Amino acid sequence: MSGMADGQKGVRDVKSAARTVEVLEVLGGLDGEPVNLRELAERTQVPRSSLYALLQTLVARGWVRTDATGSLYGIGVRALLVGTSYIDGDLRVAEIKPYLDDLVADLGETVHFARLDGADVVYLLTRESKHHLRPFSRVGRRLPASATSLGKALLAEREDAEIDELLPDPLPKFTESTLDRAELKADLAATRERGYAIEREESNVGVHCIGVALRYDGPVQDAISCSMPTARVTPEIQQDAVERMLRARDEIERAALRWPTSQVSWR
Repeated sequence: MSGMADGQKGVRDVKSAARTVEVLEVLGGLDGEPVNLRELAERTQVPRSSLYALLQTLVARGWVRTDATGSLYGIGVRALLVGTSYIDGDLRVAEIKPYLDDLVADLGETVHFARLDGADVVYLLTRESKHHLRPFSRVGRRLPASATSLGKALLAEREDAEIDELLPDPLPKFTESTLDRAELKADLAATRERGYAIEREESNVGVHCIGVALRYDGPVQDAISCSMPTARVTPEIQQDAVERMLRARDEIERAALRWPTSQVSWR
């Protein structure tokens, strides 16, 4: 921990609060896999005695769940309730839904709406393809921006210096096709030139994606994408998807001029 609350320079972290958040973030990133006290202590660097007491408090309040033996831990239902309240209260999510519905009907492929959060993108909406063979995703999923079409579309809206500061070194690698730092910079330059991002099995083997940034806010934080199995992609299918995605982006950006604005300016 840095000792400073993010975005609150000069204000020190409250240790117990920082530990609580870190525990919840670690458990939330395990995709439902249980973890024992020793493993969780290693991941969080919190002493076991302090961690055990913290976990018992979180279990009692429903933020963490434990198994019948009391030795394994996972994220609790309270975390879901808070997470869905974020989506329910976000004006952009509500406005984007009809456009994703139209896209999945037109394309017949899975489409997503996501937001940049640090060096990652977080999926806020997903509309799944009706095909039996389709990419898997879910609301709340977090992936590195450097390995997704959504993230690359958003990174391309930023200067190289900002990207260097934002992304970790080395970049996380998922497949043999995941780009390294030099390859990513070249890819982002191509993304800026053509106006959309392409992911070729960089985060998941067998998945091909097209992403476009939504430029209704500054700095640009949101993007939409279309995901399809690589086996189904042809030059004609990709071009059709690109045209439909760009058309949807233009429609969303024009409509955004008429959207209601929040009375709160979130940062």
